[in-house]
Amino acid sequence: MAGESPDKSEQRKPSGETASGARDPRVQMRGDGTVVDQPTAVFKTLPRAATVPRPDDAADDGSDDGSDDASKEPVEAEGAKESDEAKESEASGDARLKAAVEAWVSRDADADADAEGDGAEGSTSDGEQEEAEAEDAADEADADEPDESDDSDTGDEGDKGAETAAAAVAASAAAADAAVAKKSVPAPAPAEKDKKDEGDEAVDDSAPAPVDQPTAVFKAVPRKAVDQPTTALKAVAPKSGSAPAPAPAAPEAAAERTSKFVPLRPDMKEPGAPATSAPKPAPKQQDKQDKQDKPKVAAPVSASAAAPAALTEAERTKQQPLPPRPPLDLLAELTNTPPPPPTPVRTLIRRVKIWTPLVALLLIVFAIVQAVRPLPAPTLTLAAPATYTFEGGQLTMPWPGEGQGAVEVDGVGMIGTYGANKPGPIASVAKTMTAYVILKEHPITGKQTGPKIKVDAIAARESSNEDESRVHVKEGDEYTQKQMLQMLMIPSANNIARQLARWDSSQEEFVKKMNAAAKELGMTNTHYTDPSGLDRTTVSTAVDQIKLGKAAMENDVFREIVNSPNATVPGTVGRMENNNNILLEPGVSGIKTGSSTPAGGNLLWAANAEVDGELRRIVGAVMGVQKGSTPDQKLQESIKLSLKLIQTAQDGITSATIVKKGDVVGHVDDGLGGRTPVVATKDLKPVGWPGLKVDLKLVRGDAPLPHSAKEGTVVGELSVGEGTGKVAVPVALERDLVEPGFDDKLVRLG
Repeated sequence: MAGESPDKSEQRKPSGETASGARDPRVQMRGDGTVVDQPTAVFKTLPRAATVPRPDDAADDGSDDGSDDASKEPVEAEGAKESDEAKESEASGDARLKAAVEAWVSRDADADADAEGDGAEGSTSDGEQEEAEAEDAADEADADEPDESDDSDTGDEGDKGAETAAAAVAASAAAADAAVAKKSVPAPAPAEKDKKDEGDEAVDDSAPAPVDQPTAVFKAVPRKAVDQPTTALKAVAPKSGSAPAPAPAAPEAAAERTSKFVPLRPDMKEPGAPATSAPKPAPKQQDKQDKQDKPKVAAPVSASAAAPAALTEAERTKQQPLPPRPPLDLLAELTNTPPPPPTPVRTLIRRVKIWTPLVALLLIVFAIVQAVRPLPAPTLTLAAPATYTFEGGQLTMPWPGEGQGAVEVDGVGMIGTYGANKPGPIASVAKTMTAYVILKEHPITGKQTGPKIKVDAIAARESSNEDESRVHVKEGDEYTQKQMLQMLMIPSANNIARQLARWDSSQEEFVKKMNAAAKELGMTNTHYTDPSGLDRTTVSTAVDQIKLGKAAMENDVFREIVNSPNATVPGTVGRMENNNNILLEPGVSGIKTGSSTPAGGNLLWAANAEVDGELRRIVGAVMGVQKGSTPDQKLQESIKLSLKLIQTAQDGITSATIVKKGDVVGHVDDGLGGRTPVVATKDLKPVGWPGLKVDLKLVRGDAPLPHSAKEGTVVGELSVGEGTGKVAVPVALERDLVEPGFDDKLVRLG
């Protein structure tokens, strides 16, 4: 409007809007979107009759703070400008003001009666009650005014705004007068008066009465706590019976709840939960509650304060994972069909449905694994008797009455022994080990003669020693290895034994090799101290010498030399005669004689026995024969005793058919329970003597046993004995060997 002051133009603006068009932060918005208009500090000085000052006016004035004085100055400054507009609006608002004051007075009278009855129990002072009553009156006056916030509805919005402001001022003034009139009747309580005296300035009783009264103090209406929405939960239908229809979900719970509601504060409730009724208060408490429940005009709130405060970390909802639910319950929730009540039959059926596919799957996997597993290697098992004893009683041997001896059939077994079998001197029989070590370290076979060996000065000098057996050689002469062995074994030359030891390494080192070889052969009662046997400390037993004789006779060059009654060597040696005249006997083939004063007569011999067209070697030893006055006589006695033992053994050795051709002697085991018989392809006739007990062995051939083969396939051999006395026959399949079937593979557990 032209000519209006800025203040009047500001008053004509709709409530809550400033001149610039922005929202005033002092205006508070209600929940339904309406604006709660806040009164301003523009008042009008009303003429009033002179009154006599009352005693409690000073106290009332002192309770007001300095803001009242500050508010009077703008009122007086603008009073002249607003007088005309106030008069025009005063007439229209008198009627409404009267109604508001009458309602306020009637309510206040009831409140005064309650306040007098409560006494010191009242929680609010008189000044605070007056302010609240003034606020109630202003609120009722404002409620009667129509809402004119929309600028587009009317053209005279400035007039209506002035009328609204005038009505608010009039209502405030009337409320202040009524409060002053009320305070003149009752005297204030001592405690309340002391409170006012502490915070207010003292007022002189003689001071004139104030022209204007303080306005009501507006307080912000407390906001109702609003819970922040969390994940919506959905009630689960009960399991048992027919569940009732689910209750409709709360309006705010649009989504399904998937977690448990956890209140963050005591005043929070689960969305959709029924409100709990509080206990009914006592009458006096109910009146107090009514006072406190009176609506109050909210103080201006800034935009930042009006926004809901953000929750702290401690108030944030902590979602906890739900425990897993049974499968049927989850299925029932998805299909909205409750599970049937559990019964033994239903439980059994459910378990069968669950476990049957699982067991079937396991069986299929088990069958596949069993089918593809590698088959175990077949084995050959003996089914015939494992031992056989030759008939005819026991073989009696003509054992000597002195010394010790033993006889053994090579590869079959020991015929027997006699004597103490204790280590004793063996004399030249030790040369058997010397020849064995030379052939082991420098082997020759067949027609080979070996390298040339030059005679040293020591061997040439020892050639003239008449106290021992030797051959005449010259220093620098050369002889082959075979010729040297002939001079060692046939005439038993000690100087050649030491010459061979020095040619190999040295005498000391060579003796070590002799003892090492004895240990390898199992000669546990033998010890060598020289390569010729001349030392009496070179000792052994008959059983140990038989072990050495069997090993040495495996070499064909050695057998040829020891089986020769004589030999000729070129040079100074010439023709050599073997002093072992037992070689002239049929079937005798060596091995070595030895005689000395401490050793007596000793003979390590070998003979052959023909059984079923095959020669069987017999090895024996006679040691420690002391019958005779000279070493040569003792030697001849040992040869005579040995010949008797050789002849008895040759006569006693025989053969027996213990397995015939076609006999089932065993079977092939496929490892899964299947067995295929095997039969002997020839008669098995081992060599033995009466009373001998032999062992049967069924072994596979060089190739592994097959999983399948035709009838008659040779799969192994059945044998008796070992070495040269071993007798063996092939064994073959009696019928076809078939690979195990699927059923056999399926049931195997190993």
